[in-house]
Amino acid sequence: MNEINQKTSWEVHSSFCAKNTINPIRQIVDGLNLTPNKDKEVIPLSIGDPTVYGNLKLSSSVENAVLNSLQSNKHNGYGPSVGLKIARSAVATYVTPKVTAEDVVLTSGCSGALELCISCLANSGQNILVPKPGFSLYKTLSNARGIDVKLYNLIPEKSWEIDLDHLESIIDENTAAIVVINPSNPCGSVFSSSHIKDILKLASKHKIPIIADEVYQDIVFHDQTFHSMASLSDDVPILTCGGIAKRFLIPGWRLGWIVLHDRGDVFKPEIRNGLLNLSQAILGPCTLIQGALPAILGDLTNSCFEQVISLTEENAHLCFDQMSRIPGLRPIMPQGALYMMVGIEIEHFPGINDDRQFTEKLMEEQSIFCLPAICFQLPNYFRIVLTPPTEKMKEAMTRLQEFCETHYVD
Repeated sequence: MNEINQKTSWEVHSSFCAKNTINPIRQIVDGLNLTPNKDKEVIPLSIGDPTVYGNLKLSSSVENAVLNSLQSNKHNGYGPSVGLKIARSAVATYVTPKVTAEDVVLTSGCSGALELCISCLANSGQNILVPKPGFSLYKTLSNARGIDVKLYNLIPEKSWEIDLDHLESIIDENTAAIVVINPSNPCGSVFSSSHIKDILKLASKHKIPIIADEVYQDIVFHDQTFHSMASLSDDVPILTCGGIAKRFLIPGWRLGWIVLHDRGDVFKPEIRNGLLNLSQAILGPCTLIQGALPAILGDLTNSCFEQVISLTEENAHLCFDQMSRIPGLRPIMPQGALYMMVGIEIEHFPGINDDRQFTEKLMEEQSIFCLPAICFQLPNYFRIVLTPPTEKMKEAMTRLQEFCETHYVD
């Protein structure tokens, strides 16, 4: 028997993964001093959950799809780790006729899709390129795996288009993937086909695959057109991530997907097998919702779609018009998704040092909760969510104007 040194005291340590799984948004928000004005009702404009206020209603067709799935008694057991074929086929049809069920992996929400893509494409010591500002989950998922995140700039003056020169300047021999968020969280931008083609040209030049986060693909304003990355790619292989959360008003149902858009068989067989292997760690998302997916995705007349888009667009115009007249603020009109980014001319607010203090003081005085954009790696902006009832948004704009006029110094 091998001798071991017997421990005299307990020593239990967390893993590298646990220590390095840090959500920047939660870290920042949990550290904020958020004490609302007790005389004013809190107006939360921080969380990208369209169900919070209850003003956007779940479609009866979606509800019935789940009830039928439950009552069929067919979807209570384990399914394949990549998802039930009927559900994957429904996603393939929904996304594009150019893919099949074999090109689809179902996941636990779009965040689960992103986790699988990053884990499959990059090793510890490699890097992925992520937009700035951008959703913080990419950093959380990557750093836990020893993968570096390099931030490329978006240009606010060009409706948050990618600074392609800067993007190219940070590519190196260890770059494993480029993440493109379109429509954007947190910016609400929707890229033109010409801009997407320029992104693809750069990726093709350097032979780097793209992770396309397109979970907001259906929430674009009426004067905009969404173009998927894959629909415009001739040779760049793309992993497209999406899900049912926002369009169908069911973020808590946690069903997302990866669609493999292979070009030149670059993903065969290694990436396909890799995604299969990784999917086996969770054994697929909820089979009850998978069973309902063909009916959910097949109802293209769902009235809640127009409800979500119309309210978001109406509130976007309202907020942009109001904030454009507020001293010290620089709103940037979104084109889709659920969000608007607002610049702060911080030099005109003495005693307020940055966006974090701005949002803290706004909560303290006016009971409005916005996210400081340092959560998205961009200082001196804040993000608002555009899905509350319009009357709430009007009240928020009135309070925001009062706040800025109180603190603004020319």
